[in-house]
Amino acid sequence: MVMLLSRSRQCGRRVRGRGARGVALIDAIVAAVVLGIALTVIIGLTARAIGSQSQGERLQTAAMLADEQLNLVLMRGGDDYAKRFMTTGPCDVPFQQYQYQTDITGGQGGEPYTVKVTISWTEPSGRSDKVTIETFIAPKVGSDPDPKRAPATAPERLQ
Repeated sequence: MVMLLSRSRQCGRRVRGRGARGVALIDAIVAAVVLGIALTVIIGLTARAIGSQSQGERLQTAAMLADEQLNLVLMRGGDDYAKRFMTTGPCDVPFQQYQYQTDITGGQGGEPYTVKVTISWTEPSGRSDKVTIETFIAPKVGSDPDPKRAPATAPERLQ
């Protein structure tokens, strides 16, 4: 009877060992599948994040270029800018893939100029995109572009 008991325990252990190895194999396969799905999701999210960051960089560059064009109009004046500079064309190097268009209207009788700057470009996907900024700029008053200024004397500085 003792001998039968020990044999049945041994047989039970063998069966449990084979079953445990089978379960461990299934666990490893399931873990590999879950890991593969997780990595696929992480790589997809990373690609989207990089794409969004690149698009944000292009938008920021376009806004900077539009601001530069508005500052040029502000510096030269609405009427003088349109006479001396091109109002459309490619931006300067290294931003030649961006195109600008500056529209200046108004400015008669002391009214402000309406200045509209559009920066356009083509996305890597082939889709066209643009940024448009519109603002008012007061006309320049007076014809003396750079008045002569005399340095202040000592008593004037103290006042």
